[in-house]
Amino acid sequence: MTTRRIRRPLSMASALILAGLAVLAPVSASAEGDDDLDQTIDPNQTQGTGQVVLDQGHVDFGPTLSTGEWIVQIHDDTARPSYWRHLDDVVLKVADAAILPIPDAEAYRFLGQEPGTEVWVVPQTQNPDVVWAGWNTQEPNVIESLNLGTTLSVLGMEGPGDVVVYLQSGNFGDPQPLWSSLEPFPQQSWIEVNQHTHANWVFSEPGIYLVELQFDAELNTGESVSARDTLRFAVGDATDAEEAFGMEFDQSVIAETAAPDSSDDTAGPAADRDQDGDGTFATLIWGVVGVVAVVLVMAIIVVVTASRRAKARALAARNVKEPTE
Repeated sequence: MTTRRIRRPLSMASALILAGLAVLAPVSASAEGDDDLDQTIDPNQTQGTGQVVLDQGHVDFGPTLSTGEWIVQIHDDTARPSYWRHLDDVVLKVADAAILPIPDAEAYRFLGQEPGTEVWVVPQTQNPDVVWAGWNTQEPNVIESLNLGTTLSVLGMEGPGDVVVYLQSGNFGDPQPLWSSLEPFPQQSWIEVNQHTHANWVFSEPGIYLVELQFDAELNTGESVSARDTLRFAVGDATDAEEAFGMEFDQSVIAETAAPDSSDDTAGPAADRDQDGDGTFATLIWGVVGVVAVVLVMAIIVVVTASRRAKARALAARNVKEPTE
């Protein structure tokens, strides 16, 4: 399990799309001076109700204490006034306007797709035709109560294809993978208090995706808090976003994809082979040990014998040289 520290990307010029460049690189840039990233959230933010499908505009997920408890919510900034919404009331619709080809560059091999393959990209820099999804730790009660920051754990992802999330600074900066369905879960990132971040979300196939999230933190009071919830995406124009509202993340997937406990002495390939082979592997190991022991004993005997013979020859030679009485 890897913990990554998320930092805000470097600033860049507003002109991002240059002719002849691979298309994923420009959309991955971010601007620290972007007014949307420098947001301040109203402490009296309205709590939204009812189910909504958001396909354009700015949204963030993150921990909140505005309801009186530590929970995960979505900050819906797609219209005015803005709302905090519960995750089970929101589906993020990723339209076909998000389709881009994978660049033919070694730096993007971590996406797990062949160059030229078309994928759906929620970009790090806002595309007005695509929902702009990020995360923040800026809910005023969170800022006031949170001690240092929070650990965001991506516990698992479900969907018809792969999901990869990464950051990239500037037009030509190397991509920084954050979370990926191609890697074992859970995958963790440390997020400082009062942070607002957007990244690239890459979906390999159309359909409905569920991303299981958990925020763990310690409050200024010393209290430890934890909240888990499910982020829902409906990818592709032909995908019915309404179906996502009734879908629940399969919690058994978390156990199946979790990395094995290295502290378990019985775990690991050697133990598996021994169990599957009815002791054959262990027998082979002890056989090798036995052979090595025999060879060592024989070598010792040879050395001792040779040493005794050499000593006898040396004594005999000395007796020949010494005069007799």
